Amino acid sequence: MIYTVTLNPSIDYIAQLGNDFRLGDINKIKDEHFFSGGKGINVSLMLNTLGIPSIPLGFCAGFTGEKIKQDLCMKGLKTDFISVPNKDIPAS
Repeated sequence: MIYTVTLNPSIDYIAQLGNDFRLGDINKIKDEHFFSGGKGINVSLMLNTLGIPSIPLGFCAGFTGEKIKQDLCMKGLKTDFISVPNKDIPAS
């Protein structure tokens, strides 16, 4: 079993524009995709594709953390992320 560590897990957002891109004009998004990312997550996804078992781990919190765990579970990966509780940051 290989464990991969992702210290900064993220949701990568890719927006695809149409072929009629015009500089200085309003260009509308044709399609969009969301992917779980971070170096350790990317390595675990590649290992999974190659049939090598791995478990991504690290820290995650909130909606983003839950979305990442759900996405990886749907792709067949067992995760072991530590959920960090959301706390209000006091105003300075």
